[in-house]
Amino acid sequence: MPFRTRPTPPAVLALALGACGAIFADEAPALRALIQDVTAPAMDRGLRDNDPPREPRAGASLVDRAGGSAAPYLSGSIIVKFKGGTSSPSRVSTMSAFGARSEGQPAYADFDIVAIAPDDDPVAVAGMMAARPDVEYAQPRYRNYPMFTPNDPLYRNQWNFPAIDMERAWDINPGASANITVAVLDTGLAYRSALIHFNARAFRIGTTIFPALGPIDVPFAAAPELGGAASRFPSSRDFIWDDTTPLDTDGHGTHVAGTIGQLTNNGLGVAGMAFNVKIMPVKVIDSDWDFIFNSPFQGTDDVVARGIRYAADNGAKVINMSIGRTAGGPATAIQDAIAYAISKGAFVAVAAGNGFEQGNLPNRVAEFAPQIEGMVAVGSVGRDLARAFYSSTGGYVELAAPGGDMRRSGTTGGILQQTLDQDVLFTYGGTPAQYKAPRFDAFVYDYYQGTSMATPHVSGFAAMLMQQGITNPAAVEAVMKRFATDKGAAGRDNEYGYGLINPRASLRGLGLDAK
Repeated sequence: MPFRTRPTPPAVLALALGACGAIFADEAPALRALIQDVTAPAMDRGLRDNDPPREPRAGASLVDRAGGSAAPYLSGSIIVKFKGGTSSPSRVSTMSAFGARSEGQPAYADFDIVAIAPDDDPVAVAGMMAARPDVEYAQPRYRNYPMFTPNDPLYRNQWNFPAIDMERAWDINPGASANITVAVLDTGLAYRSALIHFNARAFRIGTTIFPALGPIDVPFAAAPELGGAASRFPSSRDFIWDDTTPLDTDGHGTHVAGTIGQLTNNGLGVAGMAFNVKIMPVKVIDSDWDFIFNSPFQGTDDVVARGIRYAADNGAKVINMSIGRTAGGPATAIQDAIAYAISKGAFVAVAAGNGFEQGNLPNRVAEFAPQIEGMVAVGSVGRDLARAFYSSTGGYVELAAPGGDMRRSGTTGGILQQTLDQDVLFTYGGTPAQYKAPRFDAFVYDYYQGTSMATPHVSGFAAMLMQQGITNPAAVEAVMKRFATDKGAAGRDNEYGYGLINPRASLRGLGLDAK
């Protein structure tokens, strides 16, 4: 599901790995090793405001992870949650009835990963297992994909903040505080510098084979505008590589985090909304590079659910999820994890989805938002404050925020933040002869659009409300809805929900005002 935009390499249609035979067999073990911390400064490659308008892609990845299959889930395993009190013999009996076995309960999970036969249909097996009296739910492992006036010189390009009256809101609450931690569940974050060793395997784009690069050492750097102090990024966790170094290999997570907490009023670059908060990077979405480097995990529902629980257990008061999927069945494991996070005091903002022009597909990770107080599904508006052309609509959309619309307003109608430079990141956009190792230490100020870009506005807003003492997630949601600016049909509607977020009106509605 496209929760960010970037130029699509002209030769790229899809990666059909199954047709490559032995090209990929045991070619690149899942190896990632930190070679050294590096202190070289990141490369600033400037503002990208002349790029042609970019629209949401039909898919968030260039890689067919299912070996040529269009299946939106992993084969060979499912997610199963047994009812409380179910004995071990009963669990074994239930699984044996389907020729299945438990692979164990991962950390930060209240469910089991259950192995099934590779040629069994995960949807069918999960459905039959869910009907057993000792099973609470069972589902396939669906994959998810990657929405005062500051003196920052590029703030003039950030139409999104004046559009929601942030300058007067900052007069009341200047960017929340470090007492609030916002977890960004995404593709990782450019939060530290390092040199990391990978083993890059061969892959196919259409009929073109890109050769294995083999062992390579890849540079990473901290995004200058996010702040380099390690204390700003507590409890970092990578569920794709199963370690504590959740580095961004895509740029999406870094862009999203910038809208929440970019350094502000520092005379450099752009601004962020809640610029004093701590940011917890939690990597739950894999990029094409993670696939090429052969990461041990992908962004399946169980991985996302574990990331949510981890964030809640490690002090996050706001969880931003500019991620999701349109394919497959309900995201039960994720819904369960979100309810758990809210019970621990964390507010959750989720992108509503970019599927309007593809049949108005909902984000399966957001569609249950009306059932959970303290969780909000966020739609997107453009510079004209009308619903963005891609923003999905429906009864689950609860609020709207600026996400950009480059179709109506051109490139600068997107949301501007600092992120990884795609020119040196997506090196497989040309021919195999031009293909080379990527760099993750070069940054640009780039415009993205999507409900991914809208969602961090709500997360930043939530952090400000929590700083004012509204710590109950359900109360945060209620305040946002109460003071939202009505859009579209009078009252709640399926395009804007309860309306466009209005931080200034909300803060004043709490009896606060500028000093």
